[in-house]
Amino acid sequence: MIRLGLIGDNIKQSQSPALHRLAGGLTGLPVSYELLIPAEQGRDFEALLSWAEAEGFQGLNITYPYKERVVTKLDVPEAAVRALGACNTVIFGEGTPRGHNTDYSGFRAAFAARFGDETPGRVAMAGAGGVGKAVAFGLADLGAAELGIFDTDVARAQALAAALSRYKPQMDVRVATSIADACEGTDGLVNSTPLGMGGIGGTAFATDLLAGRKWAFDAVYTPVDTPFLTDAAQAGIAVLTGYELFFHQGVDAFRLFTGAEVDPQALRVALQGQAAA
Repeated sequence: MIRLGLIGDNIKQSQSPALHRLAGGLTGLPVSYELLIPAEQGRDFEALLSWAEAEGFQGLNITYPYKERVVTKLDVPEAAVRALGACNTVIFGEGTPRGHNTDYSGFRAAFAARFGDETPGRVAMAGAGGVGKAVAFGLADLGAAELGIFDTDVARAQALAAALSRYKPQMDVRVATSIADACEGTDGLVNSTPLGMGGIGGTAFATDLLAGRKWAFDAVYTPVDTPFLTDAAQAGIAVLTGYELFFHQGVDAFRLFTGAEVDPQALRVALQGQAAA
């Protein structure tokens, strides 16, 4: 049995268990997948990570709010992921666990699948936490010309801007003083905050900030139709849902966990069928 799991705080609606179990079935691999919530397990994050390794888990997904916290516990082989400073996928084995970021790779794949060869242009992003870092570095690799970052934690936004500027010096990166400031003159809008998530609600972008934008992405996928993306679609903006990030990062994570390639279209159909059942 390939034992996998997800550590996070607000994960009861996660579709990761279904994705990985179905991917296992499609590739002929026996896969289990458990939701591990520190408060419910009676362990803090570090203790839960160590427990999972000792219990024989092959790997874990890591989600909010632990993607940055986990990095110091890992060997991170990819230079871009070391630079962005957040991991969402942990592989156990001999020695120090390895860390990867399939939000980073998955966002690039999701953007290309939705928009083809188009570049992101000038982008405003709300949120500079774990997923925000991954998306920002993905935008840099996709050729974004400019990124305006707004986070209520100014130091966090500044740290991300500095890391991005070192990684991609030709990209114009700035820390915005407000979300409206971040949106000035932009083509794309990105929500990398928990706003819009089930149990949280809200939106990072007021409707008066939507006019004239070309595309919008929301990292939240539970629900898929967040208030932000609903407003964006009504404003005639092309949307990229958080479900697409979830799906593509999951395909990448399954490959890292198992070494197996799952047929993405077959997996998508299987997930849709299970959701409809």
